[in-house]
Amino acid sequence: MKITKLLLAAFASSLFLASCSDDDNNGPTPYIPQGEFDSGVLILNQGGFGHDDASVSYLSADFSRFENDIFSAANPDVVLGDTAQDICFNGAFAYIILNGSNKIEVVNRYTMKSITTIETGLSNPRYMAVYNGKGYVTNWGSGVNPTDDYVAVINLSTDVVTGAIPVVEGPERIIEAGGKLYVAQTGGYGYGNQISVINPANNAVSTILVGDVPNAMQEKDGFLWVSCGGKPSFAPAETSGGLVKINLATNTVANSYFYSNEVGAVKKHPANLVINGTSAFYTIDSGVYKFDLSAAAIPATPAFTTVDQGDYGVYSFAIKGYHIYVGDAGDYIHNGHVYLYSLGAGGQSLGTLEETYQVGVIPAGFYFNY
Repeated sequence: MKITKLLLAAFASSLFLASCSDDDNNGPTPYIPQGEFDSGVLILNQGGFGHDDASVSYLSADFSRFENDIFSAANPDVVLGDTAQDICFNGAFAYIILNGSNKIEVVNRYTMKSITTIETGLSNPRYMAVYNGKGYVTNWGSGVNPTDDYVAVINLSTDVVTGAIPVVEGPERIIEAGGKLYVAQTGGYGYGNQISVINPANNAVSTILVGDVPNAMQEKDGFLWVSCGGKPSFAPAETSGGLVKINLATNTVANSYFYSNEVGAVKKHPANLVINGTSAFYTIDSGVYKFDLSAAAIPATPAFTTVDQGDYGVYSFAIKGYHIYVGDAGDYIHNGHVYLYSLGAGGQSLGTLEETYQVGVIPAGFYFNY
């Protein structure tokens, strides 16, 4: 497996070097696609828990080609697995985290060909980030044990888990920023309210108190923006969520923007935070909200909604170029849909529906394979 990965990496590197070289006679060498799924978006379909029906769909950057079940087509004798949670890119490789199958499937990101499977050192894996030749994967451990959660450390040259960094209950999304790893402590089966900060030099962990149930993070100009969903309606005490701005130079909260928690107020639960330019976009139920990063308060009403498409709650969300990608899980049993909306350019209004695609069960994320 290690030799195969090295050969693939060498091949991908040679393509990259060729694409960046100049020829005195012919000018720059044209970019050579590295596989049939280059230059597009991979759509990860979670599948139903316990059903082994996770899948990956592909949509080309120019929207001329769409295909479902590309992993199965590339690997007819391999079942992707149960409950796909996340995809993480590292060079020519994609790491597909399968929460229900308790494994990570390693593939060539441009061809979807399976390379190896990581099955040891994981316990309820969730999300992954890459830094300095290592993969960092959040793990819930046993759902009924609040003290066995950790971040697994993977040597990416061998795809072997080499260590575990204990964190508080329910680590979810993880990103690298400024040489540190930031983990949203959503809380697992509880309700967390912290961001864990891991120093990869020594695996030391500190925490930053934010709002209830942090569920998404984005870095922008030295600040980490965190979406906090708040405690849901079925919690013992429902709370509204909002946004928190963290200064990465000091790892302290610079500002907070929350919806009302007053008695009688309708509680709001933001999710799916994406920063695009000087604006933050997030979703609440079927609404897409736009927040100017310099504004004093978060908006009370959405910029547009997806209710006309029958979407009562945006499951996944991304922005690329002039397009907003929305994943609709529907009834969480049958195939879901992906909707493309205008970002508000080229004469179209923000939120204009552009395209609709039927994908696999529960579209959980968008990964731009450029």
